[in-house]
Amino acid sequence: MNIEAPKLDYAALSPILILIGAACVGILIEAFVPRRARHFVQVGLSLVGLAAAFVAVVLVAQREVITAAGAIAIDGPALFLSGSIIVLGAVSILLMAERSLDAGGSFVAQAAVVAGSPPDRRLASEPTSHTEAFPLAMFALAGMLVFVSSNDLLMMFIGLEVLSLPLYLLCALARRRRLLSQEAAVKYFLLGAFASAFFLYGVALIYGYAGAIDLASIHDAVNGSQANDALLFIGLAMLLIGLLFKAGVVPFHSWTPDVYQGAPTPVTALMAACTKVAAFGAILRVFYVAFQSTKWDWRPVLIGIAMLTMIVGSVLAVTQTDIKRLLAYSSIANAGFILTGVVALNERGVSSTLFYLAAYGFTTIGAFAVVMLVRDSDGEATHLSRWAGLGRRSPLYAGVMTLFLLAFAGLPLTSGFISKFAVFAAAIEGDAVSLVIVGVIASMVLAFPYLRVIVLMYLSDPAEDGPTVSVPGGFTAAALTIGVLATLALGVVPTQLLDLAGQAAQFVR
Repeated sequence: MNIEAPKLDYAALSPILILIGAACVGILIEAFVPRRARHFVQVGLSLVGLAAAFVAVVLVAQREVITAAGAIAIDGPALFLSGSIIVLGAVSILLMAERSLDAGGSFVAQAAVVAGSPPDRRLASEPTSHTEAFPLAMFALAGMLVFVSSNDLLMMFIGLEVLSLPLYLLCALARRRRLLSQEAAVKYFLLGAFASAFFLYGVALIYGYAGAIDLASIHDAVNGSQANDALLFIGLAMLLIGLLFKAGVVPFHSWTPDVYQGAPTPVTALMAACTKVAAFGAILRVFYVAFQSTKWDWRPVLIGIAMLTMIVGSVLAVTQTDIKRLLAYSSIANAGFILTGVVALNERGVSSTLFYLAAYGFTTIGAFAVVMLVRDSDGEATHLSRWAGLGRRSPLYAGVMTLFLLAFAGLPLTSGFISKFAVFAAAIEGDAVSLVIVGVIASMVLAFPYLRVIVLMYLSDPAEDGPTVSVPGGFTAAALTIGVLATLALGVVPTQLLDLAGQAAQFVR
């Protein structure tokens, strides 16, 4: 396959440009469309923009292009990850669009109000919502596409900021529990700013070592430069901090449970699925393209981090009493499982990681969709004690949640089993058997909190004042259906997506 020259290729860049254009049009809608019509216009625009971007990804498939003056690489991994982000983003937008569960939806009608004040309480019952959430989400998704396609570190930093800043704002827009939502946004912003600073300082040090910031030149410098290796390794360590923070990997995970709990649940679903895809896409590109020849220096570090992540995520998930915090620690543990595929350092490791990211994204969005439906007078009933007897109150949605929990646990005939099997097989092929042993043990420990929720739903008596399971609107029903079908299909007939991931496992320099 011939690699085209690094010119400005608008066709290759079209998925990114479409999402940015849709976000900009969304801003104009906020300015000129009447308030009562904005919600449906924004939802339609977002879904049409994502559909057009996905079509653009399909049309540029089978191409390898380095464009935008060498700053963007369109290759197999970039296209697979971009398609995954777009599809998962569309499902997340469906959850954001739901307004039947709360008056006006998940987002407050006006963000600039003091939490707990009379205007805040009044806005919580108004049938209007903060529709700026949709263009913010589109900007975040566009940043994720840039992040996974970046061929130089400065463009990667730009993608990191474009995806991060809208998420900081979205976390603060919860209609209910405003103070918790604002606290989560501040924590995410402050820690994210530190991580971005580490990333940028790492870029500066690597530039001092290699004299360039594009990944191919860094690769050449690593193989032949006479510069001081201290610049390389300190810069790589700082770069790693910024990337692992976005992935929610131990020891850079402390923001995850607080932010997942405090953010509006549709935003939590967006972060848990799409941001993880983007973060690991960037990690794969950096280490497989720029630093693969130094693998004996950084691979043991990543193996240790993966082990620690799986252990910490699994053990702390056992202690949780809030369903959103439990899913947050589950996300941390799954980040360790995904790292298992990354450190395999072979083509099978790349393909298994790509498959895991896509499969995990559908399951986690579906799980958070169910969380949105279990409600009491204060909104979502997230304390585990409130889920007691849910299987008797609503057998259908309890069964759906059971499917997602079993997929997280990695039981056969679910996407979670195929995902774990794929990354563990790649790690064994890459001589990381000790990591696989830790991963299997962590999976066994992590099964306990999932089974505890299942036992609560089916074997406990429901409380008289227990929560109800709301009838989902069309948007949430569609998201749930997609999550269930993807979780089952990728567990029973995963061959097509596995083959597609295998074909997309080659990076271009």
